Amino acid sequence: MEENKPLGPLTTFGIGGPARWFAEATSEDEVVEAAAWAAARKTALFVLGGGSNVLIADAGFDGLVLRVGLLGVHVSPAGAQDADALYQVAAGEQWDSFVERAARENCAGVECLAGIPGTVGGTPVQNVGAYGQEVAATIERVRAYDLLAREFVEFPAAECGFGYRQSRFNGAERGRYVVTRVDFRLQPGGAPTLRYADLQRALAGAGPEGKPPELVRVTEAVRRVRRGKGMLLVEGDADCRSAGSFFKNPVVTEDEARKLGAVCGKVAPRFPAGAGPQTEGKTKVPAAWLMEQAGFSKGYVLARAGISSRHTLALVNRGDGEGRSASAAEMLALAQAIREAVEQRFGLRLEMEPVLVGFEAEKKTDPVA
Repeated sequence: MEENKPLGPLTTFGIGGPARWFAEATSEDEVVEAAAWAAARKTALFVLGGGSNVLIADAGFDGLVLRVGLLGVHVSPAGAQDADALYQVAAGEQWDSFVERAARENCAGVECLAGIPGTVGGTPVQNVGAYGQEVAATIERVRAYDLLAREFVEFPAAECGFGYRQSRFNGAERGRYVVTRVDFRLQPGGAPTLRYADLQRALAGAGPEGKPPELVRVTEAVRRVRRGKGMLLVEGDADCRSAGSFFKNPVVTEDEARKLGAVCGKVAPRFPAGAGPQTEGKTKVPAAWLMEQAGFSKGYVLARAGISSRHTLALVNRGDGEGRSASAAEMLALAQAIREAVEQRFGLRLEMEPVLVGFEAEKKTDPVA
């Protein structure tokens, strides 16, 4: 157990104050011990994975931050009774490493999710998705520790409440579960998912004519596309000090999409909203397009925060060029300015993707509170 552990270096934003207490669990027993320690002291508990989807308050977190470091991958290969391969992956494994392994072992289902930072345990929480794939489509089961019931539980995919960037783990039951393992059902020899134009262009000529490209080539192409948009973590790249996409793409009806376009006399671009009852008959309108129409484009700067020079949807920690980082308050001031501008023009309020940690203590100064 550490005290006053700096949290900024443990996040992709590089922003945030210290944790009052900090521990890392490398086994399920250690998860239970940390949870019991926090419960006995009636202190708040926050679970940290790869730090790629969080914004830590400048004051830090007045409680216990538990980083999940469980490692290990067990594979049940396809057999006579089952054409799929089941990968049981510990929550602390790096997501991109798992994607690369699956591709090299010629198992399809997650190849378009290459290059996404963070750990495996965080993927079902947000139902991570990109370029036509979501983890919900391949997750078989999620194992987690229930902090309320104080026991381990396993949820089949049908009980995880998956939707667009949603699950039971970030909804009404947010903070109740500590994910320790995720099981993925992948297709040996399956064809890659090639629905998005960016990816199709990147793979032009990547394989024999008439045949789909190898999965490893797809992961390589995805990383090239992500890097070109500043969405791949590269040391020294100012556009990479972000939490990826800061806002969710709004899911709307076709009629609502037409009305959004009519506001600025243009046709609003649309993307598939994904599978599931929550998105049936609906479409996604890019949040980046809404931001740009509201006056916030690539390269925009506000204090030491800004918008990526390569991707409108990524808010970045620009710093001041002299080694001083943006503050969490500055990042939220920019986010608030964007949300207000989009709402004023389109009557639609953008929803933030990153989890805000420790801001309860800053309500008096938090520009979003």
